[in-house]
Amino acid sequence: METKPVLTFFCELPAAEVASLFQDRFVLDDLKTLNACVALGILDLSDERAEVVRKMNLLKVPAVAWLLLPKEEGYWFNLENYPQAIARYEDFKAWSLQHHLSWAGIGLDIEPDFNQMEAFYAHKPSVLVEAARRLADHQAFDQAVLAYTGLVNQIHADGYNVEAYHIPQITDDRRAGANVLQRVAGLVDVPVDREVLMLYSSFSRPRGQALLAEYAKEADAVGIGNTGGGVQIDGWDEAPYLSWEEFSTDLRLAWKTGKPIHVFSLEGCVRQGFLGRLITFDWNGPVDTVRQKGAVRAQRAGLQALLWTVQRPLVAAGGALALLAGLLLRHHQVRRRKRQYGQK
Repeated sequence: METKPVLTFFCELPAAEVASLFQDRFVLDDLKTLNACVALGILDLSDERAEVVRKMNLLKVPAVAWLLLPKEEGYWFNLENYPQAIARYEDFKAWSLQHHLSWAGIGLDIEPDFNQMEAFYAHKPSVLVEAARRLADHQAFDQAVLAYTGLVNQIHADGYNVEAYHIPQITDDRRAGANVLQRVAGLVDVPVDREVLMLYSSFSRPRGQALLAEYAKEADAVGIGNTGGGVQIDGWDEAPYLSWEEFSTDLRLAWKTGKPIHVFSLEGCVRQGFLGRLITFDWNGPVDTVRQKGAVRAQRAGLQALLWTVQRPLVAAGGALALLAGLLLRHHQVRRRKRQYGQK
């Protein structure tokens, strides 16, 4: 491959900080030189954030609106907050119209509820209760799928492409023909124009690069990171940010797939001095052999088997009964032969 990849940088900063970041002309110059896009987190609908988008529009740096909610509403979109997600999009449209903003697309970040994530890391039993409730409530899941499908259709009708940001294990749910993981974690798998799998190796050391290499095959675009930044979750010990060496390896692994690359995050790359180095980056540079691929594949196979079984409890129970019946029959046949042998 000779062509450079299409790069998109996530940017997740409060209004004042994002305004400060884009006051640095070198940031915009580097983005222009890289022909890169920015997926800008819409943490608020402020004048400051609108001014940043206008600046990108003026310089023809493509901007994707990465829609987010207030933390008290879950922050990321999920199975249960679709009314807020739909309302957020409508408010976003009005804000964009008011400030005459142009967008290259809309990003839907579908992850577990922020508050439940904090409860999970705080080891609160309520998280398990909520997960069990979602798992049992098929009707609520179906309603959420319909709602998000309607939202994507509306965004398309408004003239935008839609990309979704997912944890990679959602593909295991698909492979298993299940929606168990989605119901448990509060996720929704809705068809969009481009799916970005968040394959952040920094979160999965020492198997992070094996996970990236394994799941990237099923992504429309490969998300790599974390180079710095991101929302803070109480109780979660954040993994160290990627070093330049780790980042370089992840970039080359993602590039070898021939797919677009999303980098988390722009602010992290700027702080660590990575952004400018990408302009002269050698994409053909050597990549160490990725270790632990077998472990990741085995982990995926086990997860898919579990998801398949939970999705089909009656089939699984029937199979177990059939196996038990077969073992009992075999045991009976052996005993019968022993008795016959003893009688001769």
